[in-house]
Amino acid sequence: MRTKTASLAAAALTAALLSGGCLGRDKICRNGEYPAKAVGNPTGRVCVRDGRDPPPGYVRYPAGKVPAHVDDEWDVYWRDKTVDESGTVVSS
Repeated sequence: MRTKTASLAAAALTAALLSGGCLGRDKICRNGEYPAKAVGNPTGRVCVRDGRDPPPGYVRYPAGKVPAHVDDEWDVYWRDKTVDESGTVVSS
């Protein structure tokens, strides 16, 4: 009886973990990081630690237009945009 109960509990836990993973939205960066856009490249980006400047060749996204999750409004918007060193959109 214990084996059957343990098997049922393991199956229920596995199902809960698998279904729970599908409900969340994938974040662009981890906690403590923010995304930066590649200069001259429509698809390039990097995650930067909070409190640090983006590395050379990257710029911050404009305030209010920062992608937070994969396929959110701003992630989709920036996919075909190229920016210059000041973050100005130069082509789309």
